[in-house]
Amino acid sequence: MKTIFENKMQVFKKTKSLTKRVATFALAASLAVGGVYIAGPAESANAQISYQAAYAKTTTDKTQFTNKVIYLVNLERRKAGLKSLSINTKTSRASSLKAKDMSRKNYFNHTSPTYGSPFNLLKLQKISYRTAGENLAMGQRSPESVMKSWMSSPGHRKNILNPNFKSIGVSYYNGYWVQMFIG
Repeated sequence: MKTIFENKMQVFKKTKSLTKRVATFALAASLAVGGVYIAGPAESANAQISYQAAYAKTTTDKTQFTNKVIYLVNLERRKAGLKSLSINTKTSRASSLKAKDMSRKNYFNHTSPTYGSPFNLLKLQKISYRTAGENLAMGQRSPESVMKSWMSSPGHRKNILNPNFKSIGVSYYNGYWVQMFIG
C-alpha cells in the first residue's frame, strides 16, 4: 500500500511537466506512519492541499506534540513567504521550565512567580537575543488545535510570523503550551 507521500510524489511528477514551477518554495508535507513529517518543494496547486492535510490529521502522541507545533509554525511561516525557524535547545529548555512552572504553581501568565518575565527567564538561562517573544496556551488537546488558536489571535499570530525571529523553543506539559521565539 502506498503512503500518502508516495501518492503525492506521483501526482507531483505527473503535474511537473504540465505546469510551470512557481518561484517561491512551498512546503508540501504529508504525515507518514509514526508521525514523521516529510517536506519538499511543491507545485502551488498542491501546496494548499498539503497545508490542509497537515492540520487534518490530529496528533495524539504527546511525545510528538512539540515537533508537530514546530512543523506547523514553519508551515505557516512558509505560507507567508518567511524563512523557517530553527530549533534552539536552550530556548526549548526555557519553554519547558515555563510550562512546568505554570502547571505546578497553577497559574497562566507571561509573568512567572518563579522566573519573572519571559525575557528574564531567557536571561537566567544565559540565552542571548536581540528580539524575543512568547506564546502561551492552556487546555488545547492537540498541536493542531493550539496552532489554530494561536493563528486566530492577532498577537500570537504576529509572534509566529515575525520575520525577526530566527529560532524557536516549544514545550507542552500537562495541558500547558509554551512557544519562545528569539532573533
